[in-house]
Amino acid sequence: MGAVVALDTLLAARTLWHAGRSAAIAADGEPTGHAALDALLPQGGWPRRALTELLLPADGVGELALLLPTLARLTQAGSAVAVIAPPYIPYAPAWQAAGVDLALLEIVEAAPRDALWAFEQCLRSGACAAVLGWPLHADGPALRRLQVAADSGECLGFALRDRRHAANPSAAALRVEATRDVQGGTQWRVRKCRGGPAPAQPFALVAH
Repeated sequence: MGAVVALDTLLAARTLWHAGRSAAIAADGEPTGHAALDALLPQGGWPRRALTELLLPADGVGELALLLPTLARLTQAGSAVAVIAPPYIPYAPAWQAAGVDLALLEIVEAAPRDALWAFEQCLRSGACAAVLGWPLHADGPALRRLQVAADSGECLGFALRDRRHAANPSAAALRVEATRDVQGGTQWRVRKCRGGPAPAQPFALVAH
């Protein structure tokens, strides 16, 4: 609990350090499990030690299918994944079928007023390889705290949010928005990314 004061100092220090190391991490992404998406992202995958924001028109548009290959690979490698206050109870057989080691999947129950704090603490803890959260009321400073926490905890952070927040600034290193294509399916457009300009080409999941 005494880390609250140190966080502001960490924020300032990390911000300066990022500016100095940005070129070095440009091609150092964490594989997404989708080769076509990796090819689109300047870093070749999810940005490491960073927050990725998924902007959704509704729940259940394919966001978990986008993330499950990464979560499966991390848990199979022996790393823990935390899911903070999910809006629906995760369906364990589907996660297991996708390759997620359920023994390393931690579901954290939290009231809405505590979920953002729990998200930040898990990111910063150093105990998780990835943390998923649904921050309903995260403003700009809150997103910056999440970004700093992911950096200091050397963690992948995924914030799943309503796409109405796309118009607001965000400290997330990567912002990806789910949109509908002409066939009524879901495609993903990169709205912001670290390491280069956002690609104009959308990404669509290939059904298996």
